[in-house]
Amino acid sequence: MSASAHPNLFSSPDHDRYFEDYISGAVHLLGEFKIVEDEMLAYAREFDPQEIHIDREQAAEGPFQGLIASGWYTGALMMRIFARNFLSNVSSRASPGIDGLRWLAPVRADDVLRVRVSILETRRSASKPDRGIVKSLIEVINQDDQLVMDIQGVNIIACDPARQGK
Repeated sequence: MSASAHPNLFSSPDHDRYFEDYISGAVHLLGEFKIVEDEMLAYAREFDPQEIHIDREQAAEGPFQGLIASGWYTGALMMRIFARNFLSNVSSRASPGIDGLRWLAPVRADDVLRVRVSILETRRSASKPDRGIVKSLIEVINQDDQLVMDIQGVNIIACDPARQGK
């Protein structure tokens, strides 16, 4: 099986996985979520109160011809799936940040979005050999197979103590 055809190896939450389990080139489908209008609006009213996110009439006349979800809301929902199904509570140490974030298409109420992660690069830390760096492309794709958001993330992952020195 090629690396790009890996099954959902990380589909179980909080699995005991370590840096050695993140394989460069692997692609993982992590799960999906549905955009619920009431939640979408509540989030926007509190955190991103732009008219395109909260005012149905003004949004209808705007560039997207209707309400759209805040990109930050989409990102927050993506992060829940990413944290539960890709990162591991036993080994995830931190993230120094992201290398890119793009919102590529509008997200609307009732859209069903899925999260796909491609591991771009893995390398052991030169300064702290008990951990590694995992760079990933995280994609959010709608029910029409349209890419709506992507992020290039970086995560620090602990190495497996049982596999040290092997």
